[in-house]
Amino acid sequence: MSTIRPEPLSAAHLEGVRALVADPEVLRFTRVPEPVPAGFPERWLDRYEEGRRDGSREAYAIEDASTTEFLGLALVPTIDRDGRTAELGYLVAPAARGRGVASEALRLLSDWAISELDAQRLELMISVENAASKRVAERCGYEREGVLRSIHLKEGVREDMEIWSRLAVDG
Repeated sequence: MSTIRPEPLSAAHLEGVRALVADPEVLRFTRVPEPVPAGFPERWLDRYEEGRRDGSREAYAIEDASTTEFLGLALVPTIDRDGRTAELGYLVAPAARGRGVASEALRLLSDWAISELDAQRLELMISVENAASKRVAERCGYEREGVLRSIHLKEGVREDMEIWSRLAVDG
């Protein structure tokens, strides 16, 4: 039985998103701009809602299955329907870290992408310095393919990123 439940990201989750984008670890390892612009959580939500409508991206709030507490986000920032590929991501609230939330969320999101999107290839972009995220990827059956050097992560930030993948045929 799952201890988490994914819920389509909505305005009901904005308080949790605001707290996430204020977290130094989230700012360090994600594309969230620094400093976080005023209104960013609302614009982020709008982009994901638009992507849900046009099929180009998706986002879920990760909630505790019994309490509905906001634990983080499970994201699909890029859906390539023609190429049957999706980039996935996950952000976990500080209080929920170390409890397997990211691994469970990535497993659910991966299964969803393969069954609902008919994705054949799933990708994760992980900072070479993000050891915790790399452990999550490995636990969920992703394979490290290599390092993309000096990727433009966000304004003023270039970073070496590892690309990890899982194929639908991997099981």
